[in-house]
Amino acid sequence: MASATPEPVALAILAKAPAAGAVKTRLIPALGPEGAAALHTRLIERTLETACAAGVGPVTLWVTPAPPDAYFTALASRFPIGLAVQPDGDLGARMLAACETAPGPAIVIGTDCPALTPAHLCEAAEVLRDRTDVVVIPAEDGGYVLIGSHQPQPPLFDDMTWSTDQVMVQTRQRLAKAGLTWLELPSLWDVDRPEDLARLRAAGLAHFLERRRVG
Repeated sequence: MASATPEPVALAILAKAPAAGAVKTRLIPALGPEGAAALHTRLIERTLETACAAGVGPVTLWVTPAPPDAYFTALASRFPIGLAVQPDGDLGARMLAACETAPGPAIVIGTDCPALTPAHLCEAAEVLRDRTDVVVIPAEDGGYVLIGSHQPQPPLFDDMTWSTDQVMVQTRQRLAKAGLTWLELPSLWDVDRPEDLARLRAAGLAHFLERRRVG
């Protein structure tokens, strides 16, 4: 007898348009505005490739600013994804909106983690299918690269000190206070600072720094 189809777990990817000077600003001293935008572009595409290859559920690219520019429209024709516009508000408000739109369990990721693989996404989806309330992949810098839940959890996103090394600490505190069950998968590294570029090269991804910006 064929096994039942696994419960779909929606994947929401938050991405900013790759405009030179407006993205990866901490990398501009090392790469220049165009180089930083080119890296951001490749990281977006890498994340889409990873999400679509995982096949755990529908993939939606949540973009900013509105309306989606030609680059994002072109991506939607290349990949089997939906497009949505991020609402106003801080990062937490935008992440929560992505969770609230999903019809069931949802995982939210950004585009800064080239170390994220389809296997990571499949493992995170299985954690949620096993009825754990929340799954997280911490980032080595103190944040996280993935968070997923069965249903929206506003306390995990409201009034957080985003973009600091306290994000994961605060998230654990709020998970415990809310009485939620959670599982943390092994931490991963992301690309935010000049020192991260050496790790990118060591991972065999030096070509990310050579590709010209598209769009």
